[in-house]
Amino acid sequence: MTSDNETQQDLEKIIEALLFIADEPITAEQIADISRFSLADVKKTLKENSEKRLKTQAALQIENIAGGWRMVTDKSMADVVQRLTGERDKKRLSGASLETLSIIAYKQPITRQEIEYIRGVNVDGALRSLVERGFVRISGRKDVPGRPLLYSSTKLFLDHFGLGGLKDLPRLAEFSEQDLDLPDSLNQPALETGEDDHALVRMEEASTADADAFAEAAEENPEIEHLNDKNETGAEL
Repeated sequence: MTSDNETQQDLEKIIEALLFIADEPITAEQIADISRFSLADVKKTLKENSEKRLKTQAALQIENIAGGWRMVTDKSMADVVQRLTGERDKKRLSGASLETLSIIAYKQPITRQEIEYIRGVNVDGALRSLVERGFVRISGRKDVPGRPLLYSSTKLFLDHFGLGGLKDLPRLAEFSEQDLDLPDSLNQPALETGEDDHALVRMEEASTADADAFAEAAEENPEIEHLNDKNETGAEL
């Protein structure tokens, strides 16, 4: 016979496994549906596990952001993590990442679906890379069915490319009507959370080469050349 304590431990393991493999924050409702535990038990376990990890300063923390939960490395581990990822961070951003970053910079806050609508391709890999490197953060959820996550640029993005603020972004031609004609399901008000940036990995130094590449991607890519310098770019970071 399974004891209540064993059942609780099983739920903790399930939650940790789901948060570890998830690319985006997942809700307590999603965890309850997948684990087949009650929503009340899931919420209780999430809260207790999060508080326990925070109290013991565990290397992996469980945080609530944008209405969902995710597992992140503790901020005290930033230097250690940087040593492992340093070589990757020194590499120039890929063309796909630069194009995705350009769209986010000019159209933020913006959802993954909207970015993919503009680019015409899947951006999961590029978006994950930008979040990991600290150039992009989760800034809220959009008030549409499914409440997709919203993404915005970070202060690290401004520092890395030598920008004093979003107002200093290169001036570009405005979007065409076709670019702005998003489906009704995407063209809805956004819900801001005001959450701090929790990117897992931080860049240590700005790169002039990346700054030049960003400008080139923004000006030359056919999917981005119509970006509107007059368009609202979200709150200053």
